[in-house]
Amino acid sequence: MFLLLRNYNNPDAFYNKPRLLVLIASIIISLSVVPFILPHVFHPEMIYHILLHLVALIISQFLAVVSILAYLKSRSTRILFMTLGFITLVVAEYVYLLNSTEDIHIMSVPHINIELSHVLLLIMVIFFGISFLKSPR
Repeated sequence: MFLLLRNYNNPDAFYNKPRLLVLIASIIISLSVVPFILPHVFHPEMIYHILLHLVALIISQFLAVVSILAYLKSRSTRILFMTLGFITLVVAEYVYLLNSTEDIHIMSVPHINIELSHVLLLIMVIFFGISFLKSPR
């Protein structure tokens, strides 16, 4: 019977993704309890919406960090565009979170009256599309 051991001190070993997810989640939750959650605890119609965006923010930041680490390891332009897509998703989710807590009103691009979050999602889809259409080295 083989015993598989992972050496986390080895520089060639990749990071521990579950620990990274827990770390990111704990940082986001600890930073967002006072400004985002506590003022709306007794508003059940708002708290679930806020929690939904917090979970989306945690997942998008985790995916952004994992893709940054993957890019630093591979230096592939495909992964670079995927990383830019995830970073854009983080910014869009943060804008959605601020909108859901009513800390900021819906921001729109002047003269064309398009919400900023929609523009960010379009940019994200463009980055993901480029990463899929880009041919590998």
